Amino acid sequence: MKLIKATEKDIPLIQDLAKRSWENAYAEILSQEQVHYMLTTMYSEAQLSEHLQNPNYHYYLVFDEVLNSFDGFLGYENHYEENTTKLHRIYLVPEIKGKGLGKKTLEFLNEKVKKSGDLRIILNVNKHNSAQQFYISQGYKVYDDGVFDIGNGFVMDDFLMEKFLLNEF
Repeated sequence: MKLIKATEKDIPLIQDLAKRSWENAYAEILSQEQVHYMLTTMYSEAQLSEHLQNPNYHYYLVFDEVLNSFDGFLGYENHYEENTTKLHRIYLVPEIKGKGLGKKTLEFLNEKVKKSGDLRIILNVNKHNSAQQFYISQGYKVYDDGVFDIGNGFVMDDFLMEKFLLNEF
């Protein structure tokens, strides 16, 4: 596996990977209407282009060298808060889950965050998403929760999780 820095030419690939992973990850959690709304707003070409033009926002594509395929992506923002990087997005297509790519992707993120000078990583995870257990296994802890209005009558009901990198030095 290797992670490849994404550029604006990769926007259609990111959109496709998001759709493929979301249809599986959120099928039992969110309505089809909410999934469609979130995908079309959060993964619009304009939104992704704006992220890619922000020097603190980074996207990496997860490339499986054995299968010769792109199987997911990572999106994070350094200096989101003081000494803090926000993991906005980490998604893998369902057919490759359980092969260690998620763990390797988070290890890659840890290294990138350390190099940026940030000491903490935060993320939001849906309260009903089984990924929460994965994050806990990787050293993240719940520090709060919240319900966030995302428009069109939809909300995100999330746990807020964090991991401090100080202990890893």
